Amino acid sequence: MIVSAGQFSAVPGDVGANVRTMAGLVRAAAGARVVVFAELALTGYEPELIAADPGLWVTADDPRLDPVREACRAVGAAAVVNGPAPGREPGGRLPYLTSYVIGPDGATLTRYDKQHLYQAEREVFAAGAVDGRFTLDGCRFALATCFDSHFPELAERAAADGCGVYLASSLYGTGDGVRERATVYPDVARRSGLHVVLANHVGAAGPWTGCGRSAVWGPDGGVLAEADPVEPGLVRADVG
Repeated sequence: MIVSAGQFSAVPGDVGANVRTMAGLVRAAAGARVVVFAELALTGYEPELIAADPGLWVTADDPRLDPVREACRAVGAAAVVNGPAPGREPGGRLPYLTSYVIGPDGATLTRYDKQHLYQAEREVFAAGAVDGRFTLDGCRFALATCFDSHFPELAERAAADGCGVYLASSLYGTGDGVRERATVYPDVARRSGLHVVLANHVGAAGPWTGCGRSAVWGPDGGVLAEADPVEPGLVRADVG
């Protein structure tokens, strides 16, 4: 089971452009069974734009996701794409910060709504309340979004639920973010005994500069693969 994380600089508020970039990276990751992208990769990390324009909210069957669906079908991979999404019930005032998992056949396997919102995100998004899971080729995956990973119980529940791989769509910036990502995710792996995959932004990301370094850690916390700190691209590793 090869899993990959894709990193790039998202275009603020341009879902179509970002979807095209992700579709290209899914195709470039041919051979990987799962490709994970960063937090709010669909829109860029732009809470103010998202709050002002519900047209940026993306539904599970949104036609703007079609290029990613086509890429998943072409290479036989699942993709984890993260962005603002309407609630599961109509009429919600706030969007959720959501990961959609698009399967190798192009269908949506599941969605996960971020449970632990970070600072100003609480003014823009609603918090999720249900853990994210999906199974592919007999391997059970857990989903997390950035600040979620600072709460050990999320990964502990994943391990207790039979998951083998923890997929984190995140944003860590230069400076303190470099240290955080290098501390939090190995610790998640060691505590839970899971493979951990981090997809991060690289370059401009709202008020931050993404530090790249998307990575995969083994269950012992050791780095299996790590991407460049400044260049877009892919990192991949065999998670068994």
